Amino acid sequence: MPIAPEELHRFLTGVHPYDTLDEGDIDGLVPQFVQRRLPAGTDIYHVGEPLDGLYLIHSGQVEIRDDNDVTVSLLGPRNSFGERGLARDGLAATSARTVDDTLLFLLPVYAFRALIAESPAARRFFDRSRAPRPQKNDLAHSRVETLMAADPLTLAPSATVRQAAALMAERHASSVCITEGAVLKGILTIRDVSGKVVGGGLAFDTPVTQIMSADPVTLPPSAIGSDVLHMMMERNIGHVPVAEAGKLVGIVTQTDLTRFQAVSSAGLVSEIARATSAEQMAEVTARIPQLLLQLVAAGNRHEVVTRLITDITDTVTRRLLALGEAKFGPAPVPYLWLACGSQGRQEQTGVSDQDNCLFIDNAASDDDMAYFAQLAQFVCAGLDRAGYFLCPGDMMATNPQWCVRVGTWRQYFTRWITKPDPMAQMLASVMFDLRPIGGTKSLYEDLQAETLEAASKNSIFVSHMIANSLKHTPPLGLLRGFATIRSGEHKNTLDLKHNGVVPVVDLARVYALQGRLREVNTRARLDAAVAAGKLSGSGGQDLLDAYDLIAETRLEHQAEQVRRGGTPDNYLAPSSLSDFERSHLRDAFVVIKSLQSALGHGRGMLG
Repeated sequence: MPIAPEELHRFLTGVHPYDTLDEGDIDGLVPQFVQRRLPAGTDIYHVGEPLDGLYLIHSGQVEIRDDNDVTVSLLGPRNSFGERGLARDGLAATSARTVDDTLLFLLPVYAFRALIAESPAARRFFDRSRAPRPQKNDLAHSRVETLMAADPLTLAPSATVRQAAALMAERHASSVCITEGAVLKGILTIRDVSGKVVGGGLAFDTPVTQIMSADPVTLPPSAIGSDVLHMMMERNIGHVPVAEAGKLVGIVTQTDLTRFQAVSSAGLVSEIARATSAEQMAEVTARIPQLLLQLVAAGNRHEVVTRLITDITDTVTRRLLALGEAKFGPAPVPYLWLACGSQGRQEQTGVSDQDNCLFIDNAASDDDMAYFAQLAQFVCAGLDRAGYFLCPGDMMATNPQWCVRVGTWRQYFTRWITKPDPMAQMLASVMFDLRPIGGTKSLYEDLQAETLEAASKNSIFVSHMIANSLKHTPPLGLLRGFATIRSGEHKNTLDLKHNGVVPVVDLARVYALQGRLREVNTRARLDAAVAAGKLSGSGGQDLLDAYDLIAETRLEHQAEQVRRGGTPDNYLAPSSLSDFERSHLRDAFVVIKSLQSALGHGRGMLG
């Protein structure tokens, strides 16, 4: 027997987003629903088939399977399905089959289109992409390429100070870049001229190469404005050249940043850069949770929030390295301090441990190695005092295994790639997220390129990395679509880190490996994977939308904990979410599981 219109009306008033409609609108919607009673085991539709419309479960249970015939979700009463395909091209993105005798309500395509066109609440509910955030006119939302002067003054290395000063006076500029062709060799500022030439009594015919700052720090055009401000405050400089592929393309000065002041995060960076002890830094980093709350409350995207928070960690690390060298003396040979984990990926939130290592020049003697062991102990202990607790897995430079010469690192990577046992997979996963923090970057650049090439060519290693990336699974289950933690301190919650963010991090790392992509940040890896053809445009956009939703849900959860006076963590109770939020979060987990299934079946190009 079909359900009477009155009963269908009552049912819809208890299901979001229909519960937001006026009584008259629901009355108009009721006769458009088509009722379908299906016995257990009935195929409703298959992947790639045109969808008849949006399905809503009244009773029974429906199994959603991906195109590898792997179950990605089990849905019960009051759940909708089919909206993902309808939002894309009208073709089913998954397959659906009844598990029990099931009563479905089908809203035909034309009626579904009319509903989302006329109802903002319905449109918001069924749109699984991330809603655009308001554009903000601040450094955290401004790329360097929009801030820089694209035609910086340049002179050849053979020029004199007199020529440089005359050019800066003529053009009312405060600096000139010294270039050889398009390659940046140094930078000369008005302060250099006044301090080193006028104050130092040098002749104006002195070559610019004698007083310029050689090999100055640079940023790429893709950096954000806050990167410039943080670099200026940490290094006490007023000019940052912008370079791409080693070639000068612009410059940003303090004047350029006058209208763009990211006060809060930049203020913390400035304080840390002047700190003389880890204890002083701890007083500053204690304000990070409040910063997180302010950034989230202001509507900043998750990748902006985590980038700004990671910038602070980077500054703490570099300041500790400087204090360490002041205490123990200059480094006897070149070295490079690198971060891995969330700091390496620039994805730190309100709760972070430390993951780091040291690359040391091959010329280091045993006595030199003792120096670096001291330095590592000093920096890691300082990070711990500053709130970045010691890594439970001992993935730190204080571990002699991770404080070694470059040659030993090369042997590590070679062994992990040629003999990919479970431990090697775990270590390789961590080390593929390395990012230089302080020291001589060239110690890692060649090794990174060599490792990516060798790893991507080894099909056995890639297969092991794929298998390793599938160990963290989204928390999908029967109860309202979620499988919560069953016992312990965090019972009945979702781990948004290990079962939400980490599965996407692992997928992105594999795509980067397959494409030999140097990006380390997860979102940047996904964008690059799409551009390189390692992930289809539609599959990539679905995964980006899913990742954005989970990452922002995690940050909003942490911000709410801070607001309530608590300590931020990664454990979210689904009961704290609305039907709208639960539905979208569940769908995000379904997308991730589908991409995992595709990768596991050798189909990274999920459409």
